[in-house]
Amino acid sequence: NPYVTFGDPTLRSGRELIYKRGCGKVNKQRIPLKDNQIISDNLGRYGIHGMEDLIHEIYTVGPHFKQANNFLWPFKLNTPKGGFVAKRHGFVEPRGGDWGNREELINKLIKRMN
Repeated sequence: NPYVTFGDPTLRSGRELIYKRGCGKVNKQRIPLKDNQIISDNLGRYGIHGMEDLIHEIYTVGPHFKQANNFLWPFKLNTPKGGFVAKRHGFVEPRGGDWGNREELINKLIKRMN
């Protein structure tokens, strides 16, 4: 069974993820976002011309969120420093675990995995 953890990340966490781990889909290939020109060439027609425009569109769920989200490749994160607590148990269970809704605490996990 797939175990998923989720929550409400801050703008800072989202910005750090996109700057450090952000890759775009260009001709069905994974291209690191090292230059604003890559973003402008693929999303310029939607008014997204740079990294900050992309972050703003994703974080605020703007009018061109779907196009921006489809452009971003899923992030490849490391395992968290210090490891997982208990993969088989939910985060809100009395035993404490790793999957489930972490709400604002997702930022700590992102920091450990980034």
